Amino acid sequence: MTVQDYIKMPYTRIVQEMNDESGHYFYGRILELDGCQSTSDTLEGLYESLNEAMEGYLEVKLANNLPISVPETENNYSGKFVVRIPKSLHQKLVIQAQKEGVSLNQLALYKLSL
Repeated sequence: MTVQDYIKMPYTRIVQEMNDESGHYFYGRILELDGCQSTSDTLEGLYESLNEAMEGYLEVKLANNLPISVPETENNYSGKFVVRIPKSLHQKLVIQAQKEGVSLNQLALYKLSL
C-alpha cells in the first residue's frame, strides 16, 4: 500500500481546543497512529497540519518497513464488556431499574450514553 492508500482510510481524528501557558490553539492526533499529532491556531489549519503530519508519519513507517495500524471500526468490537462494581452500587442500580420499569442493561446503556 502507498501513503495515499493509507490517507484515504477512515482514521479517527481527535481534536481538542487548548488554553494553556502557550495560549489558545487546537491540538489534534490520529488515534490509531501513535505519535501522529499536530497543533494550529485554527481548526482549518489543524486539519491541514494533521494531514501533513500523517503523510510524514506514513512515509517514515513505509520507508523503514514498519507496521502501520489500520483504522478502528465497529466490527472490532462485540458490544459487550464486563465491569466490576461494589455490591452496594449493583443493588442501587437494580432498584433504580426496577423503579423505572427497565432492565439493568437498559439502565446502564442509558447512563453510559449521557
